[in-house]
Amino acid sequence: MFPKNSVFLSFDSQDGLEKNAIQFILKQANAAIIKKGSFSLVLSGGNTPVGLYKLLAKEKIDFKKWHIYFGDERCLPIDHLDRNSYVAESIWLSKVNILKSHIHIIPAELGSKEGALKYEKILNKNENFDLVILGLGDDGHIASLFPNDNWDNSKQVVSITNSPKPPNHRISLSPSRLSSTENVLFLISGKNKLDALNQWKGDDDIPVKLISAKNQIMIMTFNVI
Repeated sequence: MFPKNSVFLSFDSQDGLEKNAIQFILKQANAAIIKKGSFSLVLSGGNTPVGLYKLLAKEKIDFKKWHIYFGDERCLPIDHLDRNSYVAESIWLSKVNILKSHIHIIPAELGSKEGALKYEKILNKNENFDLVILGLGDDGHIASLFPNDNWDNSKQVVSITNSPKPPNHRISLSPSRLSSTENVLFLISGKNKLDALNQWKGDDDIPVKLISAKNQIMIMTFNVI
């Protein structure tokens, strides 16, 4: 079963999913800024958030109080096209007035072990994120946390050296750190995700089952069922 604090929404188009996701993100941002003066957002990797980045780049809002973090990163050169930080920077972050000091990239170019140690020092383990965005792999993986792997969940950041998808070396926030958040937003598109979604609902032991949130887990889907 999905967590008790989850909300499941299905949309008729990818455009509808992305527009509603933007509304949800901006709602959380406004609430956090009103409450404490800043908004911390953890970005998903891969292709999942690209449409959101394009929409956010067009938003006429003040991003100076936003803090950006990354759920995972591939151990590639910092300007590599497949770096999650490069994608976010090129499509969205370089086009708005967010402060450079508020963009907290994972230094994965240093290698999985050293990069994980450095990012661990950047994060404040006593402070929840406001919103974590996640996708769901067709095998049930989240961030760079794949099934049948082991992580030290007492750490905020873990080194991945045996990813079944290239590149093998990656860095990921741990399930416990991804769950140290007020809210989570899952974006899930495509019929190839149906098996993983059913495993999440069922008794299968897959990484997504380790994710929780203090307030709400919003699950938005398109063309899955």
